[in-house]
This record gives sequence, structure tokens and C-alpha cells, in this order.
Amino acid sequence: MTSALNDQSLDQIFRSARTPNGWTDRPVEENTVREIYDLMKWGPTSANSSPARFVWVRSADGKATLAGLAAEPNKPKILKAPVTVIIGHDLDFAGKLPKLLPHNAEAMQKFFATPGVTEATAMRNGTLQGAYLIVAARALGLDCGPMSGFNNAGVDKAFFSGTRIQSNFICSIGYGDPASVFPRNPRLSFEEAGCWA
Repeated sequence: MTSALNDQSLDQIFRSARTPNGWTDRPVEENTVREIYDLMKWGPTSANSSPARFVWVRSADGKATLAGLAAEPNKPKILKAPVTVIIGHDLDFAGKLPKLLPHNAEAMQKFFATPGVTEATAMRNGTLQGAYLIVAARALGLDCGPMSGFNNAGVDKAFFSGTRIQSNFICSIGYGDPASVFPRNPRLSFEEAGCWA
């Protein structure tokens, strides 16, 4: 990397970015969703494993199904948002390693088959990819509303049936209604959140 992003870019992605609780009627086109994915896929994961899997919920039926599995405060957010993505992680992710890590796929497949390693790797790296998705969407000028208030088992049955994909969290994406944003809450200082060792 040759230089830091300018303040305007850093504000858009982090400092000024907010989580809306309502959405405008402005649509999110399919090519924009593909742009989000094409940015976020470059974020690093363990052994390039890329275990995250995504369902981009935008149809009326899909929204109704997902909203029906969400906590009450989250239902209208899902129904109103142009797109809500379900971020899951595939416990069979190692099957993609011959494509993603061709020089060392077999050794890493054996490592990831160790009891407990598959689940921890999929969850950790899938979560990372979900965070990359939020950064990518913000970088492209969209707002994000990540949520964890939903029935994971129900979502897995409705959207990932017949797979070993497990839902992690969901994130509405669109153009937020500024009137729906709550006052900004504080964050922990460097010293409150960490220390030197």
C-alpha cells in the first residue's frame, strides 16, 4: 500500500457511518450487490478458505420469510430494506481449497478436518468476511444495518436446507433514512479496549 485513504473516505467507511433503523425507497441494483461481493472477497481469510456463504434476500417472499424469523424490532427493517443479506459459513468449506489454495490444499484439508477446527475456522473467518462486506458496502456509498436478532435454526432450515451452511448474522443494505438514525453512542478509548504487551 502506498498511501492512507483520505479523511473523507475514512469518514464514509467508519467515523461518520451510521446504522439506520429505516430505509429510503431507493433500490439497490443487482450490479451493486455484485460490486459489494467483488470487493469483499479480497479480504484475507485463513488459508484463503473463504467459508462465508451469502443469501441476498430481496424478493417479497424472501423478505416475508426472513422477517417472520426475526425479532419484532427487526421485522420492519428487513421488510423495508432493498436487500438483506444472510451471512453464513459453510462447514464444508475445505472442499473448495483445491481452487482457493491449489499449492497446499491437501495438507490444509487434513488440518481443517481436526475435531473442532472446522467449526472454529468457519465461524471466525465467515464473521471476518461479513465485516468485510459491511466495509465494502459503505465504501460503495451504501448504508448497513447488521442484526443478530433472529432464529438461526429457522433461517438455516428456510435458506440453507440440505447444506452444512450455518447462519451467523444478517445485514440489511440500502440507503438509510437519516431520520431513523439514533444519536451516536460513545466508543471505548484505546486504553479502555487494549494494552501494550
